[in-house]
Amino acid sequence: MSQTYDISLKITYEYASPAGASRTLLRMLPRDLPGQQLISGRVSASPAPNWRRDGMDFFGNPTCEMAHDMRLSEITFAFAGRVRRARPIAGLDLSGSWQALAQDLAALRSIAPESPHHFLGPSPRLPAAPEIAAFARETVTEAMSAQAAVEAISARLHADFAFDPEATEVTTTAIEAFRARRGVCQDISHVMITALRAVGIPAGYVSGFLRTLPPEGQPRLEGADAMHAWVRAWCGAETGWIEIDPTNDMLAGADHVTVAYGRDYSDVAPTRGSLRSEGSHVTTHQVDVVPV
Repeated sequence: MSQTYDISLKITYEYASPAGASRTLLRMLPRDLPGQQLISGRVSASPAPNWRRDGMDFFGNPTCEMAHDMRLSEITFAFAGRVRRARPIAGLDLSGSWQALAQDLAALRSIAPESPHHFLGPSPRLPAAPEIAAFARETVTEAMSAQAAVEAISARLHADFAFDPEATEVTTTAIEAFRARRGVCQDISHVMITALRAVGIPAGYVSGFLRTLPPEGQPRLEGADAMHAWVRAWCGAETGWIEIDPTNDMLAGADHVTVAYGRDYSDVAPTRGSLRSEGSHVTTHQVDVVPV
């Protein structure tokens, strides 16, 4: 069984004073992955850039670099395309003890992009946080498997956090969100990644899209109004990576469309760049994920 989605994303910047010489790196194109196929899609900008280069970053995420050598009062970056997503088959938890992950990691020599070694220590947005580490140690028990430990931390964060788009900004740190127990999917995912790493479970950040229109009779998931974020966790050599959405306390499934993998938000931000400007600016996001 699979589900096909038509997806559109628009990110618009409006500048109080015209900006110039803009350089932008975009990560907006969904990945081709096992269980996920990009049928068609294009990343674009309005106005059109003076220069463009499409490529791929270290973690295998599609990238698009653009340069605008003109004065800009407003610019819109957009993705439009179609993605087919397979419905995951629920399987048994075959992961071993979370405490045994250290042995699996010691035996793993690879430092390829998929290697869990990249996702165990601190990363640019996620330094070690003793308060979150204590929370993680209080949540997991010695008898838990690695996957059970991941699911336990997700469930507790879901119970403790209030989803509140007004409580945080994109620059809010994980410890600030943790102390407030409020935030959005980025904040909850950052806290969960920090907690998992603190108990020795490699964890990374996933950016993507979440189905906007739920099946009939089912509630709308939190975080569907913008690009969504969830967590991938490495549960040992036998199980490998699993993906879990702590904002909605569920394993990522057919409603989740992956755009990029990284250590934290800094690796996967949909737009990142520099420009010459003064004064304020306003940013708006528009997302639609519509089942075909």
